[in-house]
Amino acid sequence: MEKNYGLILDNIPDGILVMDIQKHITFINSAANRLLGVNPGTVIGRICGSVCKFASCRNNCLLERTLQTGENINNYETEILTPEGNLIAVSINNSLLFDSSGKPSGSVHVMRDISQVKFLTEKIEEKYSFNNIVAKNYKMKEIFEILPAVAQTKTTVLIEGESGTGKELIAEAIHYNSPRKGGAFVKVNCGALAEGILESELFGHVKGAFTGAINNKIGRFELANNGTIFLDEVGDMSQGLQVKLLRILQNEEFEKVGSTKNQRIDVRVIAATNRNLEELIKKGEFREDLYFRLSVVPIMLPPLRERRDDVPLLIKHFMLKLNKKLSRNVNNISPKAMEFLMNYEYPGNVRELENILEHCIVVCRDNTILIEHFPKKLFNISSDPLEKALASDDPMRIVEKDVITRILKQSNWRYQEVAKKLNISRTSLWRKMKTLEIRKP
Repeated sequence: MEKNYGLILDNIPDGILVMDIQKHITFINSAANRLLGVNPGTVIGRICGSVCKFASCRNNCLLERTLQTGENINNYETEILTPEGNLIAVSINNSLLFDSSGKPSGSVHVMRDISQVKFLTEKIEEKYSFNNIVAKNYKMKEIFEILPAVAQTKTTVLIEGESGTGKELIAEAIHYNSPRKGGAFVKVNCGALAEGILESELFGHVKGAFTGAINNKIGRFELANNGTIFLDEVGDMSQGLQVKLLRILQNEEFEKVGSTKNQRIDVRVIAATNRNLEELIKKGEFREDLYFRLSVVPIMLPPLRERRDDVPLLIKHFMLKLNKKLSRNVNNISPKAMEFLMNYEYPGNVRELENILEHCIVVCRDNTILIEHFPKKLFNISSDPLEKALASDDPMRIVEKDVITRILKQSNWRYQEVAKKLNISRTSLWRKMKTLEIRKP
């Protein structure tokens, strides 16, 4: 039977290390051998300190600590130094073992490799760092100054601004820089779902609550327990749901659809809207008491047209990001293209700028974005080639390319006929087609 227990423990993915009261190793499984970088069968009977190179061993021996306090240790994070000199992040649970008389006889260490988890956590924290929000505009700097303090509290936040200004990015940054970053960040678009569906999504429902409710359903608030819920487009929420949201903010409890049982909840609420809630209050479409509950910390994000000094920074940021995403090397932008982007109104704000640059990088065949690479809809003009040429950095090139392309299409791409019509040799036609990047479809 003891042999079977050893076989079972040897197939557990967590490392298991058993020591007696004098810190001699009495058992080690395969996972612990791999974590510690030791050979099986060479460690039994050895002092744990000669085998386990934990960062905590010198000043915080877990066995001694457990013996002194009589309490088990759970989820203690430290690092192992392997024989190759590598550091591996681990989480350790340490429990006392007792003999038949009830006296401590040793302890068992259960070790879990959390290096990948730590790596991903660091990547998330890096991604959502306040330093990664690109801006130098004074309005944005005023917002950045309060974000670290806001992140450290549970206070509700209301982020207002036009679509595409980065409301969700700010909400994510607040969550991932807060004490709640270990909990879930749950997003809900309140304007995308009908009232009945949204209520079930937010609060969940019990089996039989309505036709089609064949199982119990966990709502988004419950999923966000001990974390943050981001209510986007909160201004589109119905009056009935506004009352339920107000109750959560006041009492930290809710009822699932079809249930009369109150559930306690610990959730931070960050709301966002592109509508003027004060105007909706005047019209009777939004509750004033809910507005005051949501807007304890109001954040107003300016549209991009009011922070034009951020446009060059954003262009640089997005070009680096998009070149990596698209495996391209478009690193420059012409003066005329930059001038256009500096003066454009950006109805879609920062999101639109990113989309414009992605379009440009996809269609650009060189390493420089020119004005003709922009989507035609930006110019708010017809696709008249003369208008396009006049707006271009190289109007003669655009006109020549358009003329040759039209004649090629009219002649069904018969090159000799086109060359004759243009009064040039066929070789010259080929040369121009190559220079102007004209290709037969």
